[in-house]
Order: sequence, then C-alpha cells, then structure tokens
Amino acid sequence: MSGDARARILATIRDSLGADAPGRDESAVEARLAAHEPNLIPARARIDPGAQVDLFVEMAEEVSTTVARVAGADEVPGAVADYLATHNLPAVAKLAPDPGLDDIPWAERPTLTLSRGKAVDEDAVTITGAFAGIAETGTLMLLSGPDHPTTLNILPETHIVVLRREHIVGAYEEGWARLRAEGRGMPRTVGFVTGPSRSADIEQTILIGAHGPRRLHIVLIDGDGEETEA
Repeated sequence: MSGDARARILATIRDSLGADAPGRDESAVEARLAAHEPNLIPARARIDPGAQVDLFVEMAEEVSTTVARVAGADEVPGAVADYLATHNLPAVAKLAPDPGLDDIPWAERPTLTLSRGKAVDEDAVTITGAFAGIAETGTLMLLSGPDHPTTLNILPETHIVVLRREHIVGAYEEGWARLRAEGRGMPRTVGFVTGPSRSADIEQTILIGAHGPRRLHIVLIDGDGEETEA
C-alpha cells in the first residue's frame, strides 16, 4: 500500500469519527484508560474464594487439563514424580528459574533430574509457576520474564505448572488488577493458557499439541490439609 493510499484511508476514518473536530475532548479517553474499569464478569466467577478454587479445577479439567491437589509445597515433588511415572515419562525436566519455586524441596525426590533455565528443543518436560489461575475458564495467566522464559510454555510436550490456591482469582479482570497492583510494570508477554495446545485448522479435526504442549498438568498447592488428585 502506498503512502498516499494509507493517508487517504486514515483521513476517511478520522472524518467518520470526528477525530479532527475542533474542541474534541480527549480527557474522557485518558480517564477511561487510567480507570481500568472492569468489563462484564460472569456470575459464576463472583463467588467466594473457596468456591473459586473448586470452579478453577472444574473448568480446567473440562479442557483436558489434569490437576493434582496437594496440601503443601513439600508434597509437590512427589506429585510431579508420580505424574511422570504414570505417563511413562522420564523423570527429567527443565525448571523455571523462579524464586517462587525455591521453597519446594525438590531434593527430597532424588529420582527427579532438574535443571534451571529456558527450554530448548530437547526438553520434553518443563515445570513453571503461574502468576494466576482464572476460575471462570480454568485458565492460567503466565508472565514472561527472567524467572519465566516463554520457551518453557511452548516447546515441551508436557508442561507442569505449580499453582498456589491464593493465586486463583474469579475473573480475568482480577488477574489484570493484581498485576497492576504489584507495580512491576507490564511484562513483554502475558500468556493465557486454557488446556493443552490444540487446533482444528486442518479439516476441522482437533489436533492436540499443534502449537505447544500435548499435556498440561497443574499441581495445586491447596493448603487445606487434604490431598486429592484428579
């Protein structure tokens, strides 16, 4: 497209919107952007925190995510090892360099071979944390950064996510609000992951693992003193 054609198209859009009208007040736009007013929130997400956790698990499982609920961080290594063994996967994984995973006693499961860093083609399994779990759709909110390279979400066939129940929120808007409240600034990438990767682009046939992991497993640190697994 030539520069003149582009200019004509943009001029037409501006005219139709009245963008060049004298006295146009841009303060309303600036105020709207600054306010971060939430959009519509489904009624199913406007529930108490305990119910949000159960809803998150229910919705996640509906999209083929598996969830293991454990009572504390000390049970995470065992849950990860059991999952890998159940699926006949090697006990080798790339672990996110996330300080939020430092309190997990990985060394108590010496059969797990873990290395930290970004994922490469050879990594079949990765383990990361998550910034938030969105109850309304069973979605994980993942932030890119030095402690969470995006390759960990995309390259492996199996992605294991350690999620703490206090990081589960009802709606997407609450996830964004929490991110703004932390004051860390907007990361380069905010990823929303709902179930294993899938596509129906080819002949409308569902293909699992088309653009990312074939398996998504969540180890949910429930903190309620009771372990359950789904």
